[in-house]
Amino acid sequence: MAKGYWISRIDVHDAEAYKPYVAGADAAIAAHGGRFLVRGGTFEAPEGVARSRNVVVEFKDYETALACFRSPEYQAAYAHRLASSTGEHIVVEQYEGHQPAAGVIDGPASGPGTAYWVMRIDVHDAEGYKPYIAADAIAVEKAAAWFLVRGGRHEAVHGPARSRNVVLAFKDYETARAAYHSPEYQAALAFRKAAAEAEVIIVHGAE
Repeated sequence: MAKGYWISRIDVHDAEAYKPYVAGADAAIAAHGGRFLVRGGTFEAPEGVARSRNVVVEFKDYETALACFRSPEYQAAYAHRLASSTGEHIVVEQYEGHQPAAGVIDGPASGPGTAYWVMRIDVHDAEGYKPYIAADAIAVEKAAAWFLVRGGRHEAVHGPARSRNVVLAFKDYETARAAYHSPEYQAALAFRKAAAEAEVIIVHGAE
């Protein structure tokens, strides 16, 4: 069964008022079996505008991810977030298709040190985007990265969202940075920039 993910981008403008959100959200997420993959942490934004705090939470399935967000416990906590910050929050389903690095690794990196690309994309030229997908696979395989999210079903539960969302897992931050700046990915990126608009962050995973 495909997992579900929260992807959240946040700018906190009142740190003290944000604290009750963190406490209440932690309890609701734990009650629904959620696991933080990204929770704040050092990041860089090589493309587009980023918010100051980024969060990715993994759930056993898409339905559980939605149920957690909609639960009375989480909504009570979320009221504090809305009062103390601005941002976006989407729920998205796991990608279960072909993995370019399947011949190199058996599954996504996890645990201490893991890093991620988190991407929000609007494609305006579907045909022009196809060469990006093909070229991107070369860079992803070389970096032994794994797609957790790659398009797919999603719901923008708060704020605007782009039409395509991607999360890639890497063994560490240095590998994630090197993959983005590699000749292979920069060649792919030329196709994407011609066919789409995007925001991209490279971020440390939760410890």
